[in-house]
Amino acid sequence: MDYIYVRNHSNIFIQGTDMEIPQLIDLSIWDAIYITIFLVNLVIIIYIVFVQRRHPSQVIPWIMIIVFLPVLGFILYLIFGFNYFSEKQFRLKSETERVFVHKLLERQGREMEQAMGTEEKSEVMLARLLLKSGDAPVLRSAQVRMFNEGKEKFEALFEAIEGAQHHIHIEYYILRNDELGRQLVDLLTQKAREGVEVRLLLDRLGNKIPKKGYREFEAAGARMAIFFKPRIPFLSLRFNYHNHRKIAVIDGQIGFVGGFNIGTEYLGEGPLGPWRDCAAELGGEAVAALQARFILDWNYATKEGLGVEEGPYFPLKASGEGTPVQVVSSGPDSAFTTIKDGYLKLLGVARRYIYIQTPYFIPDESIMDALKTASLSGVDVRIMFPDKPDHPFVYWASLSFVGQLLPWGVRAYTFDDGFIHAKTAFVDDQISSIGSANWDIRSFRLNFETNAFIYDSAVARQGREWFEKDLERCTEIVLEDYRKRPTTTHIKESISRLLSPIL
Repeated sequence: MDYIYVRNHSNIFIQGTDMEIPQLIDLSIWDAIYITIFLVNLVIIIYIVFVQRRHPSQVIPWIMIIVFLPVLGFILYLIFGFNYFSEKQFRLKSETERVFVHKLLERQGREMEQAMGTEEKSEVMLARLLLKSGDAPVLRSAQVRMFNEGKEKFEALFEAIEGAQHHIHIEYYILRNDELGRQLVDLLTQKAREGVEVRLLLDRLGNKIPKKGYREFEAAGARMAIFFKPRIPFLSLRFNYHNHRKIAVIDGQIGFVGGFNIGTEYLGEGPLGPWRDCAAELGGEAVAALQARFILDWNYATKEGLGVEEGPYFPLKASGEGTPVQVVSSGPDSAFTTIKDGYLKLLGVARRYIYIQTPYFIPDESIMDALKTASLSGVDVRIMFPDKPDHPFVYWASLSFVGQLLPWGVRAYTFDDGFIHAKTAFVDDQISSIGSANWDIRSFRLNFETNAFIYDSAVARQGREWFEKDLERCTEIVLEDYRKRPTTTHIKESISRLLSPIL
């Protein structure tokens, strides 16, 4: 006998009988989508908690974003949160760097205390921290020349490039496809035609010159590489892990480090108006540390295998004369957050003042506590950041963190005359930090950064004088006025602060 199965809502009846078979699963397409999203999010949460094992300050916000914004949270995590570096990549890279630096230290043949002396205990303590956590040797710079305006900085850089005889190594986060960017590429092309080795290392996100713009450059024998290039071009959701460093080394004798990228906006010709930044030119044996940093990054990007043996890339010997400098690098491949640790130590050793300039101020809890402690101890703590935000969410988040510090006596200022992009700290007319690292979580953990910690009273005094001069172009954020800010501002701050782990 043939039976006909008839579906009726949630049950199935066998026609011709009284038999009723309950349907255990009745899923619509939307039910399937919801379950899939739930399972995917559950897997991501398990991965974040048990595999990545990040700090709770990073884990909890991501879990909340994924739970309350199931689809959007998943997309945001792929862009901002997923670790696209494998642990093996990190391990091999860090082991290579340690071998490289130890060879450099052995070749330099000196002890830290001999280079630093023991008169300034705070300086020695900071130097020891940076040496142990970041393998940053104390080297001597024959001269330290600082720049706070783009015109002077680029004139010095281009002059050094024009005088190159053997090699030019350039590593920048941003290279604009504008007049200044093309001028640099043309000059590098010319030097390559003269027989000079030219290597240009750029970040994937920051390289704005199209491939055809490098045809003559590469035809002349110059080489360009992209740091951490995506395996599938044009199909990378990665937003983190960018090479934010700004380094130039010419003939192993002149080096530049700081905050300037390459573009006309850094000359003050962009939509944000006048541009205030900071960079330093180093000479002498300290350039070896910048050279080492470039070669490590270049070898990682190209697998060329440039070495650290004595030769044209490291032409200068230790002289024991000049300004003590530590070139400090850190990033997501580092065992320690060395630059952040250096900032913490600066706050700890400051006795009279610490003046900080940064375009983005989104610190973690340890930095916030150190700022409060320094201020309560009687240190004059001042923070300057831009009034014209290039990233609105970052600006409102920065304002919220600054506002939290005001009751503790920290003084804060908005730079009103254009945009301040300097990443500097000057302490007690003794110590200076100049480089690419902002005072934010992204620079502390997610980007590759390089700073120079300079132990020289003249350099620190010049930095302090620049800061005090910049105050004439600022508005101080007073606690009473901050508490009277509009409700709309308070809402913007609160929302932006929630997003601070991914800004």
